[in-house]
Amino acid sequence: MRTGMRQGPEIWIRGPVAVPEPAHPRATVRRFSWVGAHGGSGVSTLAAVYGGHDSGRAWPGPGDPQSVLLVARTHAAGLDAVLPAVEVFRRGEAPRGLDLDAVVLVADAPGRLPRPLAQRIRLIESVIDVYRVPWVPGWRLGDLSGRPPREAEPLARLTGAVR
Repeated sequence: MRTGMRQGPEIWIRGPVAVPEPAHPRATVRRFSWVGAHGGSGVSTLAAVYGGHDSGRAWPGPGDPQSVLLVARTHAAGLDAVLPAVEVFRRGEAPRGLDLDAVVLVADAPGRLPRPLAQRIRLIESVIDVYRVPWVPGWRLGDLSGRPPREAEPLARLTGAVR
């Protein structure tokens, strides 16, 4: 007798056997509504690059995707607008059926963030998932062609925009 082998009952099956589901089924691409926490947050650019519904600063309508990605810039005013908007969802004051999936922070300038802004972002990250989008000079000029920035790959995977 071999050791280390698991012994179990022999099972014989008659008739057709269903094909098992794949171990990793293909994920269906979720559609999102991009909602700006403030004016100039970059909602239209993100919707054009990553797909989804551009809600501007309004709530998505009944026919729009109900999964919300809240967008803000990484300047002080933009970051200050995020937590009150997140609280609207937490308190159940957002329109019925809407689901806040994450916050998307778009760089307001090239380079590193000043420490006070980085601290505000850490606070936001402590209450909700945050995706970061770096400064993209071409987007400023209206060039939305090409792949999304490598630094924003997690957002591309979330939205299904991997090209």
